[in-house]
Amino acid sequence: QLQASGGGLVQAGGSLKLSCVVSGRTLNWYTMGWFRQAPGKEREFVAAISWSGADTLYKDSVKGRFTISRDNAKNTVYLQMNMLKPEDTAAYYCAARADILSADKGRYDYWGQGTQVTVSS
Repeated sequence: QLQASGGGLVQAGGSLKLSCVVSGRTLNWYTMGWFRQAPGKEREFVAAISWSGADTLYKDSVKGRFTISRDNAKNTVYLQMNMLKPEDTAAYYCAARADILSADKGRYDYWGQGTQVTVSS
């Protein structure tokens, strides 16, 4: 089970840190990803991190603003979001897959519920 939290309402230029706690299995060996879905739009890739944390992958529009990290001892993955923009407004979902990094949502096996991020202008 994946439990995402940390969403909220923030002004443009502000920051939020999302957390995703994994229960029922160890986080080790799993690639973890963050995706987002705005109303009326498809769910899209945001960031992913390899099981060791050595490799990361980002959507171009969040590079330099968002940072994905993980603490396997705490079974938790994070998404630090800085310099937020109104276009970042969406429900954010964490996901896991037992394979290499991927930006393809269809390749993720486990999903958490979303946490809403709203950025006001």
